[in-house]
Amino acid sequence: MTLSANDKSSMMLDNKDWPCRSRLAPQRMQLRYGFNEVDGWWHLSLGEHRERIGRHHRLMGTQIVRIFVFDKPVPDPVTEWALFAAYVQGVLDMGAVPMVTFAKYHPPHDDPRSLRTFVARCADVVWGCIEQWGGEAVRDWYWCVWNEPNNYQVGGNLTFPQYRRIYEEVAQAVHRLIEPYLNGQKARIGGPALCGFQPYWMDWVSRLVNEVDESLVRFVSWHHYGDWRPVVPSATLGFDLRGDPDAPAGASYQTLLMAQTPQYEARARAVAKILAGRDILNICGELNTVVNHDHQFVGGLNQTAFGAAYYASALIHLIRGGADLEMRWTATANDDAYGLISMDGEATPACLGKQLFAQHVRYGDWVCFPDHYPNDVAVDSIVSWDDSGQLSGVFVNTTPERLELEASDWDERLNDCQELLRLDAESSGKIVREKFSGKMRLDGYGIGVVTNMVANTALD
Repeated sequence: MTLSANDKSSMMLDNKDWPCRSRLAPQRMQLRYGFNEVDGWWHLSLGEHRERIGRHHRLMGTQIVRIFVFDKPVPDPVTEWALFAAYVQGVLDMGAVPMVTFAKYHPPHDDPRSLRTFVARCADVVWGCIEQWGGEAVRDWYWCVWNEPNNYQVGGNLTFPQYRRIYEEVAQAVHRLIEPYLNGQKARIGGPALCGFQPYWMDWVSRLVNEVDESLVRFVSWHHYGDWRPVVPSATLGFDLRGDPDAPAGASYQTLLMAQTPQYEARARAVAKILAGRDILNICGELNTVVNHDHQFVGGLNQTAFGAAYYASALIHLIRGGADLEMRWTATANDDAYGLISMDGEATPACLGKQLFAQHVRYGDWVCFPDHYPNDVAVDSIVSWDDSGQLSGVFVNTTPERLELEASDWDERLNDCQELLRLDAESSGKIVREKFSGKMRLDGYGIGVVTNMVANTALD
């Protein structure tokens, strides 16, 4: 969303007058928050703690939840419709809409019979959803074709021509079923959910939007993680690095990971350039710190205060880069190094950090990005406010060192805030509430928020 001329003239955007120390004009926050819910689908939808899990999602601002069919440990909608319907209903009950991801069928992917069978199965899912929830509801859902087709381990290492044929067949089938309910809207069909570790992944984005009928493409999705190597020597886990070096050890690895977060902005901007002038959304469909389910492999970096700082920094960069949706992998999980919420509804520090961020940087708010002042690259920041006068400044310490700053150096209006909320390396995995007197401290990796709306903030 861009500012109109009237908006700009009424907002004192001259740098010498504007209290936010930024070279960029304020903008409306266009990033929607989402999650992948896969391994924890039962707990989200049917488990005894589903209300608690749903509350965490609402506090994290979750609007869209990616769910899988024909892949991952989830119900098969063809043979287990009742369970699949419960999976979807769990998403709807917490106020979100699903992004149904059709992945995948077994090779050979060029086999016409296999493709026809896959397309028919996808169409059956869409038809069943329309029958159960109604076309007026289903038209607002998202439909993703495949998952990481450019990744040999995950999506079969398809060529783009192979993927394009699958995409077009599935997208046409989905569109035919939803079209009677669109009322002029564009069907929310997209892909390819690309693995960002693979070379030339952006080729797929450009070819999809230029070689496929634009009426069949409403979004493009891409994935980015900090790293895929273990925090411990790979030989101790029997992990094959395929000729690549082990990751740096200890603090060096954390520094390296945190240095990756500007990549979210760079990638979002690059994709936005390809999409310029098109009615196509720019989606970061998976993000996290380290790629793995195993706690020993990841060393807690996805879930601790470090993970909270990484996620908050990535969100700031995605907002700056113009992304339309982010979907962290994953939300609920059973003893899994990805999950932010346990199967009994316990929140990790990274979950609490996302709740803190999402409650103070909301879709539709005005936001600005203070320049690093005074030239402090250790801090990522964003200032958010609405038309009713609610104001918050979010600061991320991207280093293990203690950080002390005066919020007014970033935005003079923050002097009027009375409360500081912080989650850092010394807050014992909890959000700490303190009086704010102009200065703030973050002890190591973490997130701090100064705000005049603390009464409206849930700290659980």
